[in-house]
Amino acid sequence: MSNPTYTAIFYLFAAITVISAAFVVFSRNIIYSAFSLLFTFFGAAALYVFLSADFIAVTQVVVYVGGILVLLLFGVMFTHRVMDTGLRADVLNLVPGLLLFVGILGGLLYTFYTTNGWMPSETMLEGSVVERIGFETMSRYVLPFEMASILLLAALIGAAFLARHDAGNGRADNE
Repeated sequence: MSNPTYTAIFYLFAAITVISAAFVVFSRNIIYSAFSLLFTFFGAAALYVFLSADFIAVTQVVVYVGGILVLLLFGVMFTHRVMDTGLRADVLNLVPGLLLFVGILGGLLYTFYTTNGWMPSETMLEGSVVERIGFETMSRYVLPFEMASILLLAALIGAAFLARHDAGNGRADNE
């Protein structure tokens, strides 16, 4: 990827992904956060393409954009409280979030410097395409795969948070 055009496109997609992810986290409007998540997912898929992980990029678009994000958007939009002007997501726990971010960043940097890069040397496998994809996913592309699983966990926690019961009157928020 020494071509300056590829480098510029990579940084463009990286910036789109990071900025839209920051908007997801720091936006006080749930609808805007959900739509920003769309750009985050597409940016991550584009970065997978730059890693030559086409299968994971397509999986990212099909599973996350096509399934989870659409389900989350429908859940948010069909909630009767969305039209309520008081529905805002408060950005809380900034200090624990920053500590968690620094911890994860430290772990990633430690992994990078102790393994001589993100990807080990190329290993060829004989066999089926599914076997090759499984081997590559669990060896060469384990970091993007695990990051996608953490993103899925965050989406599920967010969905559970939106569907939680209201402690004040003992009924669900969407009743």
